[in-house]
Amino acid sequence: MLVDAIRAEGFRLSKNRTALFWSLAFVPIISVAIGALTNFVLKGSETKILGDEKMPPELKAALGRGTLDMGEALVTAAGNLANPLVLLFVLIGAATIYAGDYRWETWRLISARNSRVNLLLAKLGVVAALALAAMAFMLVAGVIENLIKAAVFERTLTFSLTGETLGQFFGFLGLSWLRILQFAMMGMLAAVVTRSLLAALFVPLVLGIAQFFSPQMLLPMGVLPDAWLSVLVNPGAATDAIQAAIAGDPRAAALPDGILLKAWVSIGLWTLAPLAGALAWFRRQDLSKE
Repeated sequence: MLVDAIRAEGFRLSKNRTALFWSLAFVPIISVAIGALTNFVLKGSETKILGDEKMPPELKAALGRGTLDMGEALVTAAGNLANPLVLLFVLIGAATIYAGDYRWETWRLISARNSRVNLLLAKLGVVAALALAAMAFMLVAGVIENLIKAAVFERTLTFSLTGETLGQFFGFLGLSWLRILQFAMMGMLAAVVTRSLLAALFVPLVLGIAQFFSPQMLLPMGVLPDAWLSVLVNPGAATDAIQAAIAGDPRAAALPDGILLKAWVSIGLWTLAPLAGALAWFRRQDLSKE
């Protein structure tokens, strides 16, 4: 029965071209366009940038004529798959899935054919697939951006992936997927409680902004950024800490002791608590008038 519900939700989403465009295609298209424009602008200012001693060395390195490792570029792109733009636009599709039956008053037509838990879990399953598809689109966009960069700056392409970098790639993929699901989970709870598509879209955004600024608000109270409270209320910072540990760069060595345990607990709570709340609320919700 759960499989049937997932198929039904997937079919309905496949017919919603507007939600699919904004959730899957818009951000990759914009990323490629901005990346291409940036490369052409840098190419046009290459002489000025290389001759200016005040320019950052990273910027000068980007203008180099060396090789461009596409394997390394893929790992870098994988680490940026859960950026704010991706979270925002995947949330459009997620909110449509979670709140669509309230908006179109179709719960009463399908709730009698399957259990309520299965109906809600099916929506979660389709959102998980949507997040994976959005990540795949972003990876393709990252490859295209680097191909354009190689063409503009006449750089030679290579491809290499060691066991370590391959592990980082899949670690970044899994963590980005979890972060997108965690962010969208707040939309599920908002949709079930409010029966509103707008609430499913804006409540996670407001909470996300509040979480981003929470360290600055807690610091005057004497709560350090690596304290349990700071990490628990900010799953975004928890994700950054885990990502630094996966990357193994100097940021990983600078991580405070015990931060990874706090980070995993934070992400787990912000993922499972909204899911449990949505399921509990939905099971006792009156849908007779839907």
